Amino acid sequence: MAKSSSDDDERREVRERFGDAVNMTPKELEDWLATDESQSVGAGEGESVGHESGRRIVQILRAKQADLDDDDHQHMKKVAGYVARHLAQRPDGDVTETRWRYSLMNWGHDPLK
Repeated sequence: MAKSSSDDDERREVRERFGDAVNMTPKELEDWLATDESQSVGAGEGESVGHESGRRIVQILRAKQADLDDDDHQHMKKVAGYVARHLAQRPDGDVTETRWRYSLMNWGHDPLK
């Protein structure tokens, strides 16, 4: 079944929101995910949801746009939503070494950039 132009518009909007939310390069994110700080935050047994998301974001960033499927776009939408919600909860003061910043970075956004 052919995709409608509204599907194309929605995918384009999701990609734009994802692009605005994710401000780390694949290499920066990959290097960050290897740190103890990255693995020290988040929810879930074993690997946190955010850490797993970060690995998926690296794959999405390295993929060709044409190769992104519906699941990828759903994840991109989830990432954009998470980053927007989390940014609205910014704590006062210096956030350089905070769980808040570390969690955002697992989702591909460094608020200090």
